[in-house]
Amino acid sequence: MFRPRVIPVLLLKNKGLVKSTKFRDHHYIGDPINAVKIFNDLKADELAFLDIMASKEKRLISLDFVSKVGEEANMPFAVGGGISTLEHIRQIIAAGAEKVIINTQATNTAFIREAADTFGSSTIAVCLDVKKKLFGKVQTWVMAGEKSTGYSPVDFARMMQDNGVGEIIIQSIEQDGMMQGYDINLIKNVSEAVTIPVIALGGAGNLSHLNQAYRDAYANGLAAGSMFVYHGPRKGILINYPEKTELNNLFYNENIS
Repeated sequence: MFRPRVIPVLLLKNKGLVKSTKFRDHHYIGDPINAVKIFNDLKADELAFLDIMASKEKRLISLDFVSKVGEEANMPFAVGGGISTLEHIRQIIAAGAEKVIINTQATNTAFIREAADTFGSSTIAVCLDVKKKLFGKVQTWVMAGEKSTGYSPVDFARMMQDNGVGEIIIQSIEQDGMMQGYDINLIKNVSEAVTIPVIALGGAGNLSHLNQAYRDAYANGLAAGSMFVYHGPRKGILINYPEKTELNNLFYNENIS
């Protein structure tokens, strides 16, 4: 029986693990490799690491870091940050990552197509960061949410699928770090527009939020940041992950809301 993947997304800044709110106010969480060790023990489905400064600083996520994660992680993991060439992808995969996550360079559709053709669609994921422009028009953004692509999320997702991307991560910037639930309409609209897997990200705060994105928005995977690094109303730092029995009960029991 199918169970959606549940994926902690960990943000990197200056070699440390941080957490943001609406892509701002980055708070230091701890050492990322230590987090990997804890997620090993907690048997996470997979992990994703995003270097949030790499594109701005015109550099690639640290290959040394990717290698360290590869040596430590017992689960598949993906990485993103400054990826702009086929050689970057080759180096990241060689360092141990299962797939790459592309954001800023996703507007270069020739690069996306070449990457998918060279490494296979399953290796290439694209993260769509979404927020409203002035006057309420919803668009996809790059460069850590600072530059609009001019595309709607649905149009951008279809364009990525047409160019061979194997997976779409759809992230609401406005919900990021709020822990009040995903943008269900956004995820549903993208899920219904493409046939490739769609991963929900941005806003999850509890298991019912995961279930809602799966049941109501048809997400194939459920990703979160704050939910897996904070605990309690005061947001004490505690790396956590649901037990397999919790997840099985959540997604296999149709009566859970």
